[in-house]
Amino acid sequence: MCMYSANDGFVSDFHFSHYTQFAIRGAGLVMLEATAVLPEARITPGCLGIWKNEHIDGLERVAAAMKKCGTVAGIQLGHSGRLASSIPLNEYSEDGSCKADTDRGGWPESVFSPSSIPFSNQFWAPKELNKVQIERIQQAFVNAAVRADKAGFDVIDIHAAYGMLLNQFLSPISNTRTDKYGGTFENRTCMLVEIVERIRRVWPKKKPVFVSLSVVEGVDGGWSFEDTVQLAQLLASKGVDMSELSMGGNSPGANIPGGPEFKMEMAHKVKQRLPDFLVAAVGVASSGAQANRVLEEGCADAVFSGRKYLRNPSFVLSAACELGVNVQWIDQYQCARPNLKYDTFF
Repeated sequence: MCMYSANDGFVSDFHFSHYTQFAIRGAGLVMLEATAVLPEARITPGCLGIWKNEHIDGLERVAAAMKKCGTVAGIQLGHSGRLASSIPLNEYSEDGSCKADTDRGGWPESVFSPSSIPFSNQFWAPKELNKVQIERIQQAFVNAAVRADKAGFDVIDIHAAYGMLLNQFLSPISNTRTDKYGGTFENRTCMLVEIVERIRRVWPKKKPVFVSLSVVEGVDGGWSFEDTVQLAQLLASKGVDMSELSMGGNSPGANIPGGPEFKMEMAHKVKQRLPDFLVAAVGVASSGAQANRVLEEGCADAVFSGRKYLRNPSFVLSAACELGVNVQWIDQYQCARPNLKYDTFF
């Protein structure tokens, strides 16, 4: 989840403490927030970046510390498209505007999208990308993947959900282009597929590539469940190892039922249609028991959570206690494990 705590995209002391705390407390995989592949790809001026080589050292420090705790280190690569040049959540104004102008470090003249369609009047009106700019963005994703590998990350996640640029390309609501990147399903998915193909040429074969997808858009005429199933099959053929499945985010006023049950149901439906494709359910871990149920009932192959960890960074350890199972504790915390012989002495 975005922390809005970077300066010029660089990792801060906060990021180091924030992400390593989850590794220390038993998370199997820690995925860094949406990390911008270009400066104008950031959602806010405070978002992390990976658009220049100078970013590598800070990212490497975080990845190494997480891996030292036995955690798999992941990083999400993203471009915000028409959501760019926004203010962070804690700065939203009373009039509802999300716009960050130049006085607030924004870049309103460099906000782009597949088509010149704003998300809402609370965001900047984007300019339509031309083919030269599309090529630049695709290469930026490739360059970011190379830097992520150099920084020591084990997994990359290409962000194509929650209204980000690649999600904007997928949807006929936000993409009304008439060239090879718009119109038909094949054309609207072309941007994402080409990025996946190009990344797979430079990203080590032994390291997984994930893609985040919003299963349904939640508006009439928008991205549908059947679109997701078809795209997942296509991505698998291009070397994608797993997709995290969320909902909505690309259209205001979307009709998306709240709560974890619907998200779990949608992930399960995708899994039923594509039993050989790995899927991760997002936002379903209200408790250890519920997360375990998702896995044991075959609804998904993995459970991803964000807000739950913000509320309880030790969620893995507390879930293990709740379920009565043993999980790995780091050596420095071994004496705090429940029901151990050390309890007799302290």
